[in-house]
Amino acid sequence: MQLDFTTLSPLEAYRWLASSVTPRPIAWVSTRSASGRDNLAPFSFFQVISDEPPTLMVNVGSRDDGSLKDTLRNAQDSGELVIQLVSHAQAEAMNASAAVLAHGVSEFEHCAIAGVPAERVSALRVSGAPVVFECRVAQIQPYPAQQPNCHLIFAEVLLAHIDDAVLNEQGRLDPQRLDLVGRLGGSHYCRTTETFALLRP
Repeated sequence: MQLDFTTLSPLEAYRWLASSVTPRPIAWVSTRSASGRDNLAPFSFFQVISDEPPTLMVNVGSRDDGSLKDTLRNAQDSGELVIQLVSHAQAEAMNASAAVLAHGVSEFEHCAIAGVPAERVSALRVSGAPVVFECRVAQIQPYPAQQPNCHLIFAEVLLAHIDDAVLNEQGRLDPQRLDLVGRLGGSHYCRTTETFALLRP
């Protein structure tokens, strides 16, 4: 089978890419608006892209009508965001926060998700998240340049919160204890608890 991506509709291209490039980590992003409203939304087009400076990248797509999502608006206005990794225990709450709500409605309140104050930024962080990165916006890049349909947020990590319960005896992250969820195609997800090790040659 061959797919000519130059002939596919954007929806078909998305379906093939999102179903094949898996599993994808999920950035559960919290931001705060200029008026003080808290927002929380998951994004699976997400990755670590640099360790010097420590930087994460989140792709925030535009809404179907072309308008900007609250996550992007808030990050642009405040220059801050918090990125949570999603444990299996919080998968249902993460999924609930993906609902399309009216502008300015807080997913923390709407979905009854507990938030606690961050230390370096104004946005809330999700209570109980196993790994949390407090970040400043390093750069926001619209893509593609001519007719952007998404924005890439480059987020420099300022401070991380790691739950002691997911650390091993050496104080390192234990993937079995971490138990994160990853995004597959459609409505499917996976867990990170089934692992194997390979030594680099």
